[in-house]
Amino acid sequence: MLSLPTNNLFAVRKELAPRSRLMVTIMSFLLPITLWCLVSYVPFLWHPKVEITAPGDVGYFREGMLVDREVFDAEKEKLSLTQGILPEGNRANPVYLPAPHKVVEAFYTSFTTEPRRRSEKWLHESLWDSIQVIFWGFLISSLFGVPLGILAGTYDFFSRLFEPFIEFFRYLPAPAFGALAVAILGIHHAPKIAIIVIGTFFQQVLVIANTTRKLDKSLLEAAQTLGAKKRSLLFRVVIPGVLPDLYRDMRILLGWAWTYLIVAELIGTSSGITWFITQQARYKNFDNVFAAIIMIGIIGLVVDLLLAYFGRRLFSWQKSSNS
Repeated sequence: MLSLPTNNLFAVRKELAPRSRLMVTIMSFLLPITLWCLVSYVPFLWHPKVEITAPGDVGYFREGMLVDREVFDAEKEKLSLTQGILPEGNRANPVYLPAPHKVVEAFYTSFTTEPRRRSEKWLHESLWDSIQVIFWGFLISSLFGVPLGILAGTYDFFSRLFEPFIEFFRYLPAPAFGALAVAILGIHHAPKIAIIVIGTFFQQVLVIANTTRKLDKSLLEAAQTLGAKKRSLLFRVVIPGVLPDLYRDMRILLGWAWTYLIVAELIGTSSGITWFITQQARYKNFDNVFAAIIMIGIIGLVVDLLLAYFGRRLFSWQKSSNS
């Protein structure tokens, strides 16, 4: 039986042993899944509905119908007084909380079930639309945000020039520009990409500027002692020095872009994974809704793990220096 060595779990500023790290990581997923299973499969915990198996003499009850337990008990009590046929049912959760096995099934059926209308897209097509919006939005944001952040973190002139306005603008909600983006860019992917850019660019500049300021000043002093000029300091000391932390910031900011996806895809024409979720909720296929939401998390997690892997390869020297 696997167990965790409790004596080192809460050591201050010390890494866990590899085995302990793996076990705690697994627990971080098992705990919410276990809670979900308990709520779904243990009737006395939380099952506020009753699924009718036999309607009895209740005229509006139908087999498979979900009713509140209070309504079911009240109808049952009325019929017990009149000697009528009592309804029968099993305790159940609301339709919007499907059981885990239903969501697992939906992972397969949502990809294999043909859309109800010819104009509607398959799930994999909707996912591809969303990935394109995220890719282009974050790429455009990074092309401008990264250089401006490095400049603001390196030179006080650019910090005073850019950051006061960016500090003001970052509090403005990106979705508020939706109507303006549609008016200027049309109704297809362009306004959605614009919302991703607005939602990430201003945060990106501030985060990267703050990371750049954390560069060890002794590196700059040593380079100046060796005769480095202003341009050399920027391109041969500052940028290489902050690159590992900059890469880590970009991973975090990419997750920020995903959080704007749902709002961005509500603008203009309906498309992407947001459209799929909305349609399935309209048809009350909440197992498909949960599956689609979890798919977003899985895609984001896989991308982050891949970026972390490449980061360890690209900046392998940093791990050894930290050790």
